[in-house]
Amino acid sequence: MLKDLLLKNRSYRGYVETRAVTREELIDLVEHARLTPSSVNKQALKYYLACEREKTNQIQPLTAWAKALKKEVPYEGHCPRAFIVICQDTAISTALEAYQKDVGIVAQTMLLRAAELGLGGCMIGSFQKNALHEVLKLSENLVPLLVVAIGKPDETIVLEDVNVQGDTTYYRDAQDVHHVPKRTTRELIINGE
Repeated sequence: MLKDLLLKNRSYRGYVETRAVTREELIDLVEHARLTPSSVNKQALKYYLACEREKTNQIQPLTAWAKALKKEVPYEGHCPRAFIVICQDTAISTALEAYQKDVGIVAQTMLLRAAELGLGGCMIGSFQKNALHEVLKLSENLVPLLVVAIGKPDETIVLEDVNVQGDTTYYRDAQDVHHVPKRTTRELIINGE
């Protein structure tokens, strides 16, 4: 069951824009994230939820997606219907690096739950931090660390083994299918066969 969710949980860069994502669905994702472990149990992360068109249209241009691809994504008419901006509350802790693993844990948890709900998403680490802070009118103690796009996936993603040259670069074929090379399990294990 977990493996099925992991296979559904891809970094989607195309969405069905007619499928709205509700605030209740985003709250559900945060509810699952809050159950995860936290460094020294500080729980320093906070979440900005955006599912209204006005707000998502402000966030989208401040993000940069899939720079390895030749065409910019998401394509017009295929943008995510929601975003969750993961922030660190510096009133709880100013040690931004100490909570990077927490960010990954909560983002992956939210995306696995999204897959369970028939949704998908993409973690976006490349965004205009200062502009986003301003657009969202965040207080000074909230530092955006990661943007998570959420929506109903509208693309095909295929996992494949890394080629003999060892190239892990993802790409799109002539039919716009997104290919993601993955190293084999055997290659990942460092202590024997």
